[in-house]
Amino acid sequence: MKNHGYSSNLLAEAVNTAIGQLTGRPGGHDGSSVRDWKSGRVRWPKAVTRQALEIVTGLPAAELGFVPRGRAQSAPVPQQEDPDMKRRNLVGGIAAAAAVAAAPGTAPRRIGMSDVERLQGRFAEIIASDHRHGGQLGIEQRAAALADEALNLQNSGTATQRVRSSLYACAASFRSSAMWAAIDGRRYDEAQRHMREAQALAEMSGDQAIKFRIWSHAGTMYRHLGRPGDALAANDVARSLHLTRRDPLFASLGLARQGAIHGAAQDRTSARRAFDQAQGALDRADPEAPRPLWLTAFYDQAELNSLALSAHLALGEYPTAEAHAHQCLSALRPYMARSRAIATTRLAHAQLAQGDADAAVASAMMVPTSAATQHARVSRMLQEFGAALRATARGSSTLQIWTEHTAAWRTSA
Repeated sequence: MKNHGYSSNLLAEAVNTAIGQLTGRPGGHDGSSVRDWKSGRVRWPKAVTRQALEIVTGLPAAELGFVPRGRAQSAPVPQQEDPDMKRRNLVGGIAAAAAVAAAPGTAPRRIGMSDVERLQGRFAEIIASDHRHGGQLGIEQRAAALADEALNLQNSGTATQRVRSSLYACAASFRSSAMWAAIDGRRYDEAQRHMREAQALAEMSGDQAIKFRIWSHAGTMYRHLGRPGDALAANDVARSLHLTRRDPLFASLGLARQGAIHGAAQDRTSARRAFDQAQGALDRADPEAPRPLWLTAFYDQAELNSLALSAHLALGEYPTAEAHAHQCLSALRPYMARSRAIATTRLAHAQLAQGDADAAVASAMMVPTSAATQHARVSRMLQEFGAALRATARGSSTLQIWTEHTAAWRTSA
């Protein structure tokens, strides 16, 4: 700061100006904000602040020494470039970049739909990773980074309103995938942070499909958190969007997830009604209608049966749950490894609850080791399965087989 003649307040003003360029409203940082960054009291600023810092300095937030909340750095940092040193050097970089920014530069590049299509290709990769692995921190981190990349592209040149709306939709899509990965991995605090950013981006995009995805994910998150009232309210926001009246497939997904929430809330009548309506809407949906990739990649008869399996299992209707499990597993697309592991684990629970320990253990042993040890939801459900098996089949050969099987996970994981 001394070398460039900037006080903390002047540096904060540079960042506030960049935030104004991003959002249309100047930021509210002051000298104390800069001191918090330098000292490490703020290890991971808000998304818009990170973007402003990257604009001003030309460096990613991680290279400035910031570390995402609740995460360790991905690789050891050499002593001469530790995060505290980077944060101390940050202010010098801001000052230098701010001074250079005032000088005439090259003409801004033109951002077009080819840039949007490139991001959409990356989104397809995230979707594919989710269906194979699900819930992994790496998927969450990649999706969040790509959301930031889409936002940075917004501010790297000129574009039509159509392109800008599409970029916001891309950013919202990536952020909603980060949200879903966090939900699937039971990292609910992070999921709620991603949700808030995704909701804001979706509003700026005006894209109803991505709004539906985010609010529908929110309903699922609250269901897993044991908050059925909030789950119903969030899912109702998704279901109230106009596109659910235009496209029965969206309506069907909203109703099926509503049914799963009713099941978790022990409302049998509402659950059955919702699934009946979801099936009717699915039957009416035109399979050839154009729809976003995230929807067509997973929602079909198998997913409807998976949600019904979840609801009937929660309601204690175990024969019905088992029937839906078999229907789901027989129809799942080959690449849906994550969904297959979840449905197989739920099948084992339904069979055990009916007193068929042998069949239940045989089903549970079909869950791949990778899912059993690395997917948070599957791991937890299998732990609960083991506890129930020990309570109902103590001393049996079936329990011994399961115990030996799970011991092998620890050696192969």
